[in-house]
Parts: sequence; C-alpha cells; structure tokens
Amino acid sequence: MNVKIIELKTKSEVKSKISLITKNKAKLPSINDGWRFNFSKHSKGKDYQTYTLTTNATPEIIEGCLIINTKTPFQVYMAFVEVAPHNRGNKKKYDRIAGCLIAFACRQSFINNKEGYLAFDVLEEKKEDETKLMELYSQKYNAVRLDNSTTMIILPEGSEELINEFLK
Repeated sequence: MNVKIIELKTKSEVKSKISLITKNKAKLPSINDGWRFNFSKHSKGKDYQTYTLTTNATPEIIEGCLIINTKTPFQVYMAFVEVAPHNRGNKKKYDRIAGCLIAFACRQSFINNKEGYLAFDVLEEKKEDETKLMELYSQKYNAVRLDNSTTMIILPEGSEELINEFLK
C-alpha cells in the first residue's frame, strides 16, 4: 500500500510503501540493529503477518515495522509496531511512520471482517513509561484502555479517523 510520510528536514511528503514480508524473504530489524524488538524472531507465528514501511527512494532501508494477527476472534491484534531508531527522538528523519502503520493495521481489521477493531498491549519495563505510552496512544491514535489492564483497543470510529488521516 502506498503512503506518504514527512521528511522533517525539508517538511516535504515522501512517497513510501507498506509491504507484506513473506517468511525468509527479507532481513527484518532486530535488537542488534538498535531496534527494541527482534522482528525476525517474532514474525515466525503462523497467524502473524509482518509488514515494513520503506520509502520509494530507499526501499532497502526499513523506516518502520509492524506485526499483526488477523486470526483473533473479534479484532486484529497488533503484536508489535516500531519505528526505526533513526526515526525516534529529536533527531528523527521522518514523521508519520507509526501513524501509517497503526492506520494500516486498522484497515486490515476492516478487510478481515473485524469491523475496525484493533487491540494491542502496552508493555514497558517501567510503569511510568507504560503510562506515558498509553497516553500517547490515546491522544494520538484514538486508543482506549480496557479496565486497568495494559490492553488497549481502537474502536471502529477511531480506526476510520486514522485511516482517513494517514492512508488517504
């Protein structure tokens, strides 16, 4: 799927693509590359689909990665989402990567007859980091926390908003 991210240095849109990665086809990001997750290891489940976001100009550089499970009963489950190390913090190169990947997962929920529901868990080592991340997901991506758990869900209306903002 074609998407547009923003190059922060020039404030210009950059044509990009979210692509399904077939098993053993590509080298996926790992902890050894400075990422928080080892996508090769986590993408091995039979019901999991792994996607990467790359720019059209540099398709060999992964800007963000996503693993979802579409086989869950009531929603798509977003197991892992992460932007590349060079897209974090004050010196990040591109913006809108996480939004594009999360909106894409929401879109997959509609495509897979899950009515736009997207669920995921927020698990951080420190409780305050977990709380900050949950607040970010709530404010920026329309997520709602379930009870006092670490599980969050994006409801169909929120999914539609994200799709319209990041994918159209």
